[in-house]
Amino acid sequence: MEENTTSTGTASESAGAHAAPGCFICNVAMPMMERFWSGPTCEHFRNSRIEFLKGIRSLIDQRIEHLSRNQPQHGTHVTVE
Repeated sequence: MEENTTSTGTASESAGAHAAPGCFICNVAMPMMERFWSGPTCEHFRNSRIEFLKGIRSLIDQRIEHLSRNQPQHGTHVTVE
């Protein structure tokens, strides 16, 4: 990640070209994590984010299954000889 060492400018300007203006994660959380937390701590939080997203995926899959069960079947069953 490229660092800007100038003291002038806003936080969004010093975060780099790829950061969204006013983005808390890009401008504050990620730089703090990269500078202050140890490797195992960063790995723990990365794994936590992955598990959180897997939980969201599970909720979405359950909702899709529930909605699919309540739909009437379209078409007819044809036996092929």
